[in-house]
Amino acid sequence: MAQSSTFPEVVELNVGGQVYVTRLETLTAVPGSLLWTKFTQNSPADLPKDSKGRFFFDRDGFLFRYVLDYLRDSELFLPEFFKERKRLQKEADFFQLPELSRRLAAASKDSSSAEDSGEPEEAELTSPVTSSSSSDRPLRSPGGNSGYITIGYRGTYTIGRDIQADAKFRRVARITVCGKISLTKEVFGETLNESRDPDRPPDKYTARYYLKYNFLEQAFDRLAETGFHMVACNSTGTCSYGSNDPSEDKLWTSYTEYVFCR
Repeated sequence: MAQSSTFPEVVELNVGGQVYVTRLETLTAVPGSLLWTKFTQNSPADLPKDSKGRFFFDRDGFLFRYVLDYLRDSELFLPEFFKERKRLQKEADFFQLPELSRRLAAASKDSSSAEDSGEPEEAELTSPVTSSSSSDRPLRSPGGNSGYITIGYRGTYTIGRDIQADAKFRRVARITVCGKISLTKEVFGETLNESRDPDRPPDKYTARYYLKYNFLEQAFDRLAETGFHMVACNSTGTCSYGSNDPSEDKLWTSYTEYVFCR
């Protein structure tokens, strides 16, 4: 079967291992950019793909979400404690988005001046595809950034009847995320699985989201990068016996929660 010479209306991307799904018109929103060139001056067969057929870019998968927001929306809001402006500016240069790069450089300069004067950091950037009246608006910090996020996980492990033996841990099955919708999406972005509580308004709360990976440290890193710190944690555990055989290991099930605040 001959391959199509045109790109689909909805495009799947793999950027540094992070999967994104967006519209073709979003990727081509800025004429002359690298994405515009890739998706207007080439055919699908010309671009590298991963094992599942998604178009692959070997760039920072986390920071690409901000590049995509910049292309998609008229405004881009960065987290209040965002510390990756220089790296994001490097991504803007790679994707040939000079206006985004210029505004990031200006925002970094303003941020440094604000720190010296004790003023709050400003975090709003305007997209180049908006009208001139909106592009001249001053930068400002988005409101409502403070709040709590609770991370929970359920794990199992076994301990032999000989308590001197090492515990045998089993993998964490799922990491749950509880908190305000807008806050959880800001922190975890595309790594958040919303299938158990879809289409919920951003000002509402949920206790049914979970992460697409099973590494607690990865979740903690994301929270730390966005200005959260742990304020409390608790854990409970229960023990069950598979049989009355004294040689059989004890099976423990635990549930642990970590509370983060910003």
